Amino acid sequence: MNSNDLEAFLAVVETGSLMAAAARLNLTQPGVTRRVQNLEAQLGVQLFERPAKPLRPTLAGREAYEHGRRVLQSIEDLRSGAAPNGAIRGELRIGVTIDLSEPALAAPIDALRESFPDLTIRLTVGWSPLLMEQVARNQIDAAAITLPESARPPEDLVAEELRVQDVVVVAGRDLALPETAALADLARHPWVTSQDGCGFRTTLRRRMEAEGLSLTVAVEAPSTDLRLSLVARGMGLAIVTPGKLAQSPWRDRIRVVAVRGFAPQIRSWLIYRPATGRLRRPIALFRDGLRAEIGADAVSGSFNAA
Repeated sequence: MNSNDLEAFLAVVETGSLMAAAARLNLTQPGVTRRVQNLEAQLGVQLFERPAKPLRPTLAGREAYEHGRRVLQSIEDLRSGAAPNGAIRGELRIGVTIDLSEPALAAPIDALRESFPDLTIRLTVGWSPLLMEQVARNQIDAAAITLPESARPPEDLVAEELRVQDVVVVAGRDLALPETAALADLARHPWVTSQDGCGFRTTLRRRMEAEGLSLTVAVEAPSTDLRLSLVARGMGLAIVTPGKLAQSPWRDRIRVVAVRGFAPQIRSWLIYRPATGRLRRPIALFRDGLRAEIGADAVSGSFNAA
């Protein structure tokens, strides 16, 4: 069996199209098609449902994908094991949710590059639901994600908890709100949030819907600093960790609003597929570095709500 044919098949499964797989492998689309057809001929089964867009593997294709992924992983492990001084080579594809991008893309990445100089680091920043899907489809090797406290990563992935963090509701100092409010009071005001898919926004929306309230979004802003600047200027309410608020240059123009019966938390996780092979050590180093960075942010950013 030709490993190139297997690699092409895996790329089609993971990207969902021949065109995307060709771009990933730097091949022509007919070249990818031929490789997949070669593999089907060798195995004697049809690997994809036809016609279907995006391309979906058949039951036999799903089985072949799982076995094929382990085979290619073993080949990469063999290459790394035979490398001079046991150097780990190849790629490590890491996804990071926007909430964790600042701590994740600093010291943890620097430590990876220093400890594994022959390993190419590929980084993706996105929202947690998409990153979980990409890990499951093996489009990335590991992802640092943030979920509401009650949510958990998929059971078929390895999930290591990084940190549990409290979050608080904040408002501009001139906004007409009592120091202690009910969720119904907050529902009368617009909110400044991240895009849908953010753990903070999901936590807030679920709780408000449970009480029959609606979340009105005034502005969607991906950056915490931008959201806090908009809150300080009276554009609406926001939800944020105390550490981020304490580090914000807008903190003197913002106050914490205590909300009766509402003390939300979010959990940060590192997720990856069970068989990591040669990438086990780099993933563990990234996990430990990110866990330390998140903890340092929480300590240095302690904030007195009063």
